[in-house]
Amino acid sequence: MAKTDAYRNNTGSGSGLAEEELVDEFLRPAVPQGTRSRRPVPRLQEDEPKDDEVFLRSRKRVPVRKGIVPAFFTKTQAGRIVLAVSMLVVIALFVLTGLAVKNFLDHDPRFRIDSSSSIQIDGNSQLTRADLLTVFGSDIGRNLFFVPLTDRRKQLEQVPWVAHATVMRLMPNQLRVAIVERTPIAFVRVGNKIKLVDADGVILDMPPAALAGKHYSFPVVTGINPQDPLSVRRPRMRMYQKFMNEIDSSGEKLSQQLSEIDISDPEDVQGLVSSAKSDILLHFGEDNFLNRWREYQSHLAEWKQQYPNLAAVDLRYDRQVVLKMADKTSSDSASSTSSSAATPSPSASQKQQAIKARPVVHPSRKRA
Repeated sequence: MAKTDAYRNNTGSGSGLAEEELVDEFLRPAVPQGTRSRRPVPRLQEDEPKDDEVFLRSRKRVPVRKGIVPAFFTKTQAGRIVLAVSMLVVIALFVLTGLAVKNFLDHDPRFRIDSSSSIQIDGNSQLTRADLLTVFGSDIGRNLFFVPLTDRRKQLEQVPWVAHATVMRLMPNQLRVAIVERTPIAFVRVGNKIKLVDADGVILDMPPAALAGKHYSFPVVTGINPQDPLSVRRPRMRMYQKFMNEIDSSGEKLSQQLSEIDISDPEDVQGLVSSAKSDILLHFGEDNFLNRWREYQSHLAEWKQQYPNLAAVDLRYDRQVVLKMADKTSSDSASSTSSSAATPSPSASQKQQAIKARPVVHPSRKRA
């Protein structure tokens, strides 16, 4: 009985497990065939090495760059000391060589300027060689390398006739000087003397004999004072050049009819013209010079007929011209003064003082 019960218990439990498995399979949803995703198996390329080959391949060796200085001089204390001493010796050799070369150049007689013939001068036409050699008087007998070139150039440019200068050394014992001289463009009245002036307002002096030999044909410019700085004289000479260029732009050389030009007022250029044994002062203003000159020429005969004592014509105003008459007593005294050979002719400013203050306004018919 015991065996039978045990058998039954065993068979009973076995049947229970079988029934539970059948129920699980019945309740589990059916999985359709062919829908389960499968992970693709990677295929090895022909050129790809296998894992065992990669593992067995040796790595490429990277070459180690070695320094220029051996390791003995950089990694050991004795090597560093030897390297430092060697560098000091090389530097000392360079310094000694430089000092030896400098001593040779400074004291060797082959580099000494023996005489003034060792100084070459180019570009001078108004100045003589002797005038320029006075700047280098202390350099005769001096070593070529001891000549201060910058100082000599500045000294040369302080000479009124020198606009620019260049000084250079020529081995072994010569100096070369090249200058650019100033070009005079007008006469200037300085006191009772007549001198020359360039485009920058620099007053140039010249001996009377040399001045007569040059045969300059310039009008006399007033309004340039030697006491004024160049910053004042330069713009006045720019106005003078503008006036002369415009007056002569027609090719008739009308400026030759002007004996004197006053540029003391930059807004009113005044010109002195000789007409029928008398001088007429013209006020041109600061622009439109040629048209105003044309207007003066076209009406001059008519004005002289109506006003025999015509002394000044103011052409600065639009559509009218102001005519000014001269005082007879002042004109007589001026003419008697000009007849004297020792006294220079009166300037434009003196002529303007002799004009009566009461002007005559004349309409302009050909005013532009």
